[in-house]
Amino acid sequence: MRRALFPGSFDPITNGHYDIIKRGVKLFDEVVVAIGVNSSKKYMFSLEERKQFIEVAFKDEPKIKVVTYKGLTVDFCKEIEADFILRGLRNPADFEFEKAIAHTNRKLSTIETVFLLTAARTSFISSSIVRDVIKNNGDYTKLVPKSVRVK
Repeated sequence: MRRALFPGSFDPITNGHYDIIKRGVKLFDEVVVAIGVNSSKKYMFSLEERKQFIEVAFKDEPKIKVVTYKGLTVDFCKEIEADFILRGLRNPADFEFEKAIAHTNRKLSTIETVFLLTAARTSFISSSIVRDVIKNNGDYTKLVPKSVRVK
C-alpha cells in the first residue's frame, strides 16, 4: 500500500489544501490528512472543528483518512506506516522552506517527500490569508471548501 501523510495545521483547510489532497489521491492508495497538535500555537478554530471541516469535505472519498498527531512528523509516519509525505508548493519561498524540512526528514528516516505544485487558481491562498479575511468580516467562502463555516 502506498500511503502518504499530508500534514498541516489546517486552520482552516483551504481550497489549495483541498486541491492537493484530491490530486494526491490519484497518486497514492491512501492519503492521511494529519492535523498536527502544537500546544504553543494559538488557533482560530479548535482541533475538533478543523478535523470536522476536513472530514465533511472528503466524506465521499474512502481513500482519505483524517487524524491528529503530536510530535515529529517522521515519527508519526513510522507509526502509521506511511512511506511518503505529501506537500503542496505555492511559490519559491514555499519550496525553500519545504526543501529544508524534506532534507531533515530524509536524515531522520527513509521517508520520501512528494511535492505537488498548487493549481494556479489556488496558488495565492493560505490559511493565514483566510483567517485575516474572516477576522475582517470578508467573504472567505471563495477560499475554502463548503465544509468550512464560521459561527
